[in-house]
Amino acid sequence: MIESLQDFTATLPTWLQWLGVMVAGAIPFIESYFGSVIGVVAGLPVPLAIGAAVLGNIATMLLLVLGAHAVRGRTAREERERSPRRQRLRGAFDRYGVAGVSLLGQAILPSQITSAALVSFGAPKNAVIFWQVISIILWGTAFGVITALGVNVLGDS
Repeated sequence: MIESLQDFTATLPTWLQWLGVMVAGAIPFIESYFGSVIGVVAGLPVPLAIGAAVLGNIATMLLLVLGAHAVRGRTAREERERSPRRQRLRGAFDRYGVAGVSLLGQAILPSQITSAALVSFGAPKNAVIFWQVISIILWGTAFGVITALGVNVLGDS
């Protein structure tokens, strides 16, 4: 099955391969980590698969952070009722800060949701962007490399 997917992918123009992985990386819950897996399994070179997935994920995260920042700037600072999930995220933010939630939050929620929530809690926009970019790169690279190692092991057997 992996060979069939790789053969099919090889027939597509390079820009279309990149675009497909970028779009996958832009989708919440797929993000850079599963986007890089998709790219590696599809047969893209590992650095290109990871790069495309990371770029797609960063693009949507930036859109949501900038959007949340703009909305927060226009709304009053009144405390509203929070869902249990939002309360847990706020507790993690209060405990671990922007860096901790950004680096570990992707294990629970998509970076797009986490980053927008951090900005809505009052975290500095630039700090959220900085730590989310680092997190997206780390998660995408880790999953891409692990997948490449797994695909190589499967190919050798």
